[in-house]
Amino acid sequence: MWTEGESEGLQTLGIVVVVCSSLKLLHYLGLIDLSDDKIEDELEMTMVCHRPEGLEQLEAQTNFTKSELQVLYRGFKNECPSGVVNEETFKQIYAQFFPHGDASTYAHYLFHAFDTTQTGSVKFEDFVTALSILLRGTVHEKLRWTFNLYDINKDGYINKEEMMDIVKAIYDMMGKYTYPVLKEDTPRQHVDVFFQKMDKNKDGIVTLDEFLESCQEDDNIMRSLQLFQNVM
Repeated sequence: MWTEGESEGLQTLGIVVVVCSSLKLLHYLGLIDLSDDKIEDELEMTMVCHRPEGLEQLEAQTNFTKSELQVLYRGFKNECPSGVVNEETFKQIYAQFFPHGDASTYAHYLFHAFDTTQTGSVKFEDFVTALSILLRGTVHEKLRWTFNLYDINKDGYINKEEMMDIVKAIYDMMGKYTYPVLKEDTPRQHVDVFFQKMDKNKDGIVTLDEFLESCQEDDNIMRSLQLFQNVM
């Protein structure tokens, strides 16, 4: 049986994978470093099916500057000419990031976390809003977003099966790079320990308050939330 000490990194793994996978999207779009090239003053929205909100509105709604939003949109438009990303495209992108594992299930969950309006597509606004939280948001904002990812059925709670589904999806995505090589029941054992730690009142579900409290008590999670603060 795994001890609490052996599985204490599970929370951090989940947090870091969320942020790292978002950074891989930035890398895919070529947006990790701001370009010195001359950028259009306003969003160019020619030949796209979805017209994003104006720069000023997005600047007010996110933690990105106008120039950062311009660079983000340029990359988004280059890779997604229609102005939206569907789930299948999301899965194809993550399959390239994790060729030695099966990223389809995790990509499915992450897509629905980005698709906050549940329209079946991720618009530029959805993309930058999520990145703003993950890269520039407060600790509470980042943890709330992560809670929403784990809350698969969106009922306001995380049950053990939901946590198991997300954790198993992460392990499947990592594939052979998961070390040490995991036994089939290892994710379940990790989740059992982690869930017991988070479920403060032992009622079989983890509330947002319990999630926030447990994560903020963990130094590893707090450090991981700061790792990517200045990538842009």
